[in-house]
Amino acid sequence: MSNPGFTSKPNSSSYDKKPLEIYMFIDPLCPECWALEPILKKLHIEYGRYFSIKHVLSGRIANLNVSKKKNYEVIAELWEKTASRSGMSCDGSLWLENPVASPYIASVAIKAAELQGRRAGIRFLRKLQEKLFIDKQNISHIEVLTSCAKNAGLDVEEFISDFHSESAAKAFQCDLKITTEMEVQEIPTLVFFNENAEDEGIKITGPYPYEVYVQILEEMLSEEPEKNQPPPIEKFLEYFKLVASKEIAVVYNMTITQVEREMKQLLLLQKVEQLPAKYGTFWRYVED
Repeated sequence: MSNPGFTSKPNSSSYDKKPLEIYMFIDPLCPECWALEPILKKLHIEYGRYFSIKHVLSGRIANLNVSKKKNYEVIAELWEKTASRSGMSCDGSLWLENPVASPYIASVAIKAAELQGRRAGIRFLRKLQEKLFIDKQNISHIEVLTSCAKNAGLDVEEFISDFHSESAAKAFQCDLKITTEMEVQEIPTLVFFNENAEDEGIKITGPYPYEVYVQILEEMLSEEPEKNQPPPIEKFLEYFKLVASKEIAVVYNMTITQVEREMKQLLLLQKVEQLPAKYGTFWRYVED
């Protein structure tokens, strides 16, 4: 963990009337960002009243020359290692069978989704990650992006229009500028800011145990944060629609074996569908 050495965050951002804001530097193709999802869900459920998250696209993976087969093999191996370690499945064979032609296109699409609101952007990003890491879809194809927009509840016509506009491309360039200004070298990186613009942000690079993120929240708040308890698992599934066993395990402090037992009961009640993955299992909530 390191102090980034700057005294204020960019003026372009505004708080959602919460005491803290977290800048999360990501790349849509980054398996480590995907692997952080269980911890982010737990943080959101337990302490979400205290912070909002702003996703900043770093373009780090987009800078790779992914036109060479050797680079595809390197990325595939990284995906496999991350999935095996984290429990958040991502199938590296995508890069050997159907490699993503343009990370830039996926990044601009995320910014286009955000033009419909920050929450819309977060929902779209999750759908994009699911298409990429679970379904092995090429997220540089407009058909896949349109499907993500629809599944995320966006106005699809507006999304397509924004995707082809200068606004989305400029928003992505703005993210790249912020990445440079904050000297972010690795992803994922989280930078925590409080309401006082004079205070420096706290920068944390790479994955850490959940307790570290909670400790930072406690240090930056002027009050002792009150922890919310997670909702019943079925409500959790209803809200997020598709979750990994690993995400449930982290949020509810359960073992994977305990999660599988709970989910099989919901499966028998036809409340969920089981989606086996290369590493672990995902569960989709069945709408009534």
